Amino acid sequence: MVIEKLSLTCDRLLSHRQLACCQSYCGIPLDGMKMLIYTNMDIEHKPLLLTGHHGEISAMTFGKGSGPVLLCSASADYIIVWDIELCQKRTKEGKVAAGTVIGSLLGEVVYLSFCFSDERVAACSGATVYILSSKRHEVISTLTSHLGPLTSAEFCPWNKDILVTTSEDRTFKVWDLKTETVCYQSFVLSASPLLSVFFLEENRHLITGSTDGQCHLVTKMDLQKMEKRHQMHRGTVSDQAGLAEQPAVDEVETSKPVLRMALCSSFIDTRIEHKKDNSWLFIGSSDGLYVVDLATSDLLKALYFKDYPNLSITMAGSWSISPGWDNSMVFLVSSLFTPCVVLLDLRLCGLVRTWACGEGFSVFPSSPLLLESPLNAEFKKKKPEHPKKKGGIKEQPLVFHSKVKSSGYTSAPRSIMFSPKTNIQKNPSSKMANKNTGLLLRDYPADSAAPTIPHIHLSIVNKPVHCLQYSGDGKQILCGLGDSSVFLYKSSLTGNPTVYTGHDKPVSSVSWSLNRQWWLSASEDQSLRIWTHGSPEPAIIMGDSLFSKPIKSAQFYYLDKFLLLASGPSLYLYLYNVDITRDDIKRYQQRSVIKLARCITTTSATDITALSAINDFFSYIVLVCGSDRSIQVFDMNKGTVASALPDAHSRAVHCITQNKGSMFSTQAPDSYNLFLTSAVTDGVKIWDLRSLRCVRRYENHLNRCHPCSSAISPCGRFIASGSEDNCAYVYDIRSSRYLHRLQKHSDTVLSVTFNPATPELLTGTLDGKLRLFQSSSGALLSHDTSAAVHSIPKMTA
Repeated sequence: MVIEKLSLTCDRLLSHRQLACCQSYCGIPLDGMKMLIYTNMDIEHKPLLLTGHHGEISAMTFGKGSGPVLLCSASADYIIVWDIELCQKRTKEGKVAAGTVIGSLLGEVVYLSFCFSDERVAACSGATVYILSSKRHEVISTLTSHLGPLTSAEFCPWNKDILVTTSEDRTFKVWDLKTETVCYQSFVLSASPLLSVFFLEENRHLITGSTDGQCHLVTKMDLQKMEKRHQMHRGTVSDQAGLAEQPAVDEVETSKPVLRMALCSSFIDTRIEHKKDNSWLFIGSSDGLYVVDLATSDLLKALYFKDYPNLSITMAGSWSISPGWDNSMVFLVSSLFTPCVVLLDLRLCGLVRTWACGEGFSVFPSSPLLLESPLNAEFKKKKPEHPKKKGGIKEQPLVFHSKVKSSGYTSAPRSIMFSPKTNIQKNPSSKMANKNTGLLLRDYPADSAAPTIPHIHLSIVNKPVHCLQYSGDGKQILCGLGDSSVFLYKSSLTGNPTVYTGHDKPVSSVSWSLNRQWWLSASEDQSLRIWTHGSPEPAIIMGDSLFSKPIKSAQFYYLDKFLLLASGPSLYLYLYNVDITRDDIKRYQQRSVIKLARCITTTSATDITALSAINDFFSYIVLVCGSDRSIQVFDMNKGTVASALPDAHSRAVHCITQNKGSMFSTQAPDSYNLFLTSAVTDGVKIWDLRSLRCVRRYENHLNRCHPCSSAISPCGRFIASGSEDNCAYVYDIRSSRYLHRLQKHSDTVLSVTFNPATPELLTGTLDGKLRLFQSSSGALLSHDTSAAVHSIPKMTA
């Protein structure tokens, strides 16, 4: 995977010198004041020798343009710009290669950088950065504001008049080159000096790296923490330490300074004929190269020098990184302790993402049910009991009534045999039914805008809205509240709701059955109730010390065949039969029956904090989150834990949501393998069940202490998340940046859910408020009921 193309022994240490590397060439100082320029594609070719400095060369960099290729070098006496092709031409003609002096006597320059048009050069010397012209001897501007020596400076790729500098004072500054003033100054980002800075042009983000191995983007990434998590996923103790039998004295923990950063160029993977995106960030550190996925902030690969004994280097002092030819990256690395420089080549197609552990899965079954599968469980059929016949056939009357209606022979004959009704009024309900049926069958608009227009603001109770769920047809909504009650609303939130009470503690989850004939509610009082339409009493009550711990989540499963619920470390699978008939004499005797089909315990017996399964079609997969921060995949066909992802979040996951679509929308089959997880202080992650790895992270919202939920739209294009800044956030599923910030909520947004039939988003807050948002495309005229309060009839159990 890593090939050493060049190894050069120098006459002095170059561990902290800025070396130069581009797609075609690499530059290495020679004897202090000379430079050797090698061609990357033909290392055996005689290098170009450049002379002209009278002091020791301290920094080198190539221009960012494709032609002509410019090289800038700096020493204490001169800063010189060289045209490489022109110098090669002069050398072939027997002439001395010469460059253009653009600066002189500026002190010891530690860092050089070209702007993206190669017209200007930034030179860092001490606490000052000089902006020089690349074509003549001219100092355009002198910028001084840092309290410590500068370590790097880079021009903004989308604004030529913006420059960012980092310093040993642990801050970075953003400069406006037109006014020569600081337009932004960061606070102290790290306990260690900042070493490097890098721009992400696509998202217009900025990354800084420090000597303690921390990268600051929108989120802070720590190389050592990412490395430990990466090694746990690989199932190894340490890739650096070698074998487990090594003595502890060899296991030395070293700092991981971020010496250099570069974005991976897009490339074609010939094995799958697919163009890779450029979300991989290469980070050069002292012990090796780290590949980080910026979309998820996860470490994809760690390439340690120790793992490649054929390399001439074991510890790095400086890095220069550039995209190479033929789907590769090239690295020019100087040794930290020896006077050696190596040129490395990395083939991107061989860089396999090894973050995930275990095999991939799919929500769609790939094999029939096993004979011993828990999903084959059924109620035992009672054999009909036929009474034994005693004696012969007894005589019985043919008529069981005391009076028999006359046959009509004695009545007078009818004079009018038939009289048609001509004044029948048309029933308008038939047209209305047809109209409603048409609305029911209308497809969910796949290209609609995100629901962001406020439509209704409703105040129900002054208690938290813990959970929300629409019925499958999108016509009704269940609200599980912190006052132990469940509200049943029309999806328009008009009219008075039906209130179901009976729980003793806050409702933790609600779930509709697929046929929409009944629904369940689970509570922290360790009970579960199944309700039916029109009945104030639950058809099934599961309590009475069936469960030792509160029910964290419950739902219908396998096309309504089972009840699936989580309590403590156990996942319960129940058969059930709802019987709503009641005997008036024994009205409190429950005729509905339940039967435990299987109870499965999580690995390491960790308590379950959230679960999710698909009920709309047959699926063997159940996703479970544990208090040990893991995600576990249950195969219900086998009744076992099929795989586990340790440390999926930095905190325990409190919400997991699968992309289930709806009966009104159709998505690509692979889209149903995506699912979301939310954790306090760690944002929202989207995972791919096929590879068991996180593919993107969303964390613009604020979630520090409350269990804010998340949801995927029925079209699969948007993600909604609650937030503690009294807003709901709507993300494009393809981007980590939020699309809309839905403001003016009265408190923390705890619950969010999408209507499965129409582009609507419903939010519930900590203080018991509901807000309905509609899409701008095809939405009805919005109106605000201004926190209307309903008089609520109650149904009690």
